[in-house]
Amino acid sequence: MAFHRWKPTAWLRIYGEDAAAFLQGQFTNDLRGLAVGDGRYGLWLSVKGKVLADSFVIRGAGKGEFWVGSYFSPAAVIRERLEGYIIADDVTMVDETEAWTGMSLLGEVGEQIAGLGADNESPRVFFRGRRGGGEGFEVMSRVDDGAVLPARLAQLTSMADELTAEEMARRRIAAGIPAVPVDVGPGDLPNEAGLEAEAISYTKGCYLGQEVMARLKSMGQVRRRLLRVRGAGAAPTELPAALVAGERRVGEVRSAVAEGNGGWIGLAMISLIAAGGATELTLAGPSEQKVGLVDPL
Repeated sequence: MAFHRWKPTAWLRIYGEDAAAFLQGQFTNDLRGLAVGDGRYGLWLSVKGKVLADSFVIRGAGKGEFWVGSYFSPAAVIRERLEGYIIADDVTMVDETEAWTGMSLLGEVGEQIAGLGADNESPRVFFRGRRGGGEGFEVMSRVDDGAVLPARLAQLTSMADELTAEEMARRRIAAGIPAVPVDVGPGDLPNEAGLEAEAISYTKGCYLGQEVMARLKSMGQVRRRLLRVRGAGAAPTELPAALVAGERRVGEVRSAVAEGNGGWIGLAMISLIAAGGATELTLAGPSEQKVGLVDPL
């Protein structure tokens, strides 16, 4: 088991009589049937189906209460996206990003943290995370929470290794999990990053961007893909870093982190047509470092 302390880039409290219906009509995943403490991962799209942000939506303990939290997508982007569609709805949105902090618990911890939940004096939110490399849960608590964490949780972390941000990035990239908006953003479609299976519901009904998602599903293919790549030298530091095949630009490395063997692993958005059947690409620039594809085109 391991753990990682992190600060959310977005942690919004959304509540009101219309909150459930409003979020259901904006989020790409189906929020129906969420019990208190259940969370679901999904996306916030533009009307053209491009990825503006991602987040978890967790059912809160209060009546009509939800939490919207993200590892990487800015709170301001999610707020702006949602505020533009609150018209006559009974929906209140409070940005509590600065007041909350997170801890990722990685490994077989499900039964050990079951029932910890939140209490009235020191509210906490628990939900299943999306870190890569196996099972994991997120524990959210207020920054000013003076209470000692439940003894069971304190015991777990005392026996576990604390992971750095770089180690977490390595886990994420190795598992092929994109960070939004670094790896996939406002110029990209969810399907180009392989997010259709986990983040998109094709049966929930209407939401912003849903028509584009339906067309993509019927077409069955995209022209670009976010793929794992690996290099033998130093990881590129200026990102995105262009990738070429011969004289032709075929894509770009969007995130990269060093591996323990002296090389690096990254995620790259690659044109399937331009890359053709290439198995090795080159970083554009003076280094001309060779980059291998971990995932097939």
